[in-house]
Amino acid sequence: MGVLLSGGLDSSLLVALLAEAGVNDLRTFSVGFEDQPEEKGSEFEFSDQVVERYATRHNKYLIPNGQVLQRLPEAVAQMAEPMVGQDAVAFYLLGEQVSREVKVVQSGQGADEVFAGYFWYPQMANSRGDAVSRFRDRYFDRDHDEYLATVDPAYHGDDYTSELVAQQLNLPDADEYLDQVLRFDVTTLVVDDPVKRVDNMTMAWGLEARVPFLDHELVELAAQMPSAMKLGSGGKHVLKKISRGLIPDAVIDRPKGYFPMPALKYVRGEFLDFMRDVLNSKACRERGLMQRSYIDLLMAAPEKHHTRLLGNKLWHLALLEFWLQTNVDNSTNSSA
Repeated sequence: MGVLLSGGLDSSLLVALLAEAGVNDLRTFSVGFEDQPEEKGSEFEFSDQVVERYATRHNKYLIPNGQVLQRLPEAVAQMAEPMVGQDAVAFYLLGEQVSREVKVVQSGQGADEVFAGYFWYPQMANSRGDAVSRFRDRYFDRDHDEYLATVDPAYHGDDYTSELVAQQLNLPDADEYLDQVLRFDVTTLVVDDPVKRVDNMTMAWGLEARVPFLDHELVELAAQMPSAMKLGSGGKHVLKKISRGLIPDAVIDRPKGYFPMPALKYVRGEFLDFMRDVLNSKACRERGLMQRSYIDLLMAAPEKHHTRLLGNKLWHLALLEFWLQTNVDNSTNSSA
């Protein structure tokens, strides 16, 4: 068994706890990408400190942008559904390398949703207003009006997203607003997005990724904790307290990272060319799913249009269209 060691608190703590439990010959794996001026593409400086402390048998992979773009169609072909998270491609490329060494890995996924590690959780907790607006204003990729501007009028409808959020947040038995949000994330988002994404991308290589922070007994215990045990210390307070003395302070106190792949966030160069080709293709135009005026708006400033969670909106559209071309159009043509 190995550990996907990102250099963040969660995966580093897994390494420390495995070592504390007496696991010998720990295998760890890290992946990094090329830097962009706005953001570093690897977290090796932090993962290396954990590797040194616990003397793990470590594999470190630095993947150049050219290889990311070359392998992108392959990764999209393996997606069971469109997956716009930039780490999906990263997990696919990392999974290929790791599967040559081990068949099971542990991952730190889920800790941020269970213990309130992301920057938007304190923003939500400290905000005012109705439940939906507090959530929407800090989380939605697009408000409903922007969604209507994004897709062809044939796909317009009511604001079903806000209806779902209202329904879920207002369920009984959550004492505070943060409890409502975390319950919603753990029962919907985690299941339908990050866990599915990692499982899909690693199992493409026959690699099984396990998520200890989503053990149901741990999730149930965390749900009973008061908010201060989560929001303190900038998020994940209780995990940071546990980690003192087990992992380097530099790892505990560092700003929260997001498994960076900067080329899919600050879109330029050959990545921009790729996305333009996809969205200007005959298939995209004939599909008529998206409004050209919205595509043109994003293409005019591709590096600037980000979601509230800092995803690139042009990448979202390009990935969706490319997934349809790869997994729907090609399948239809093959059947014909």
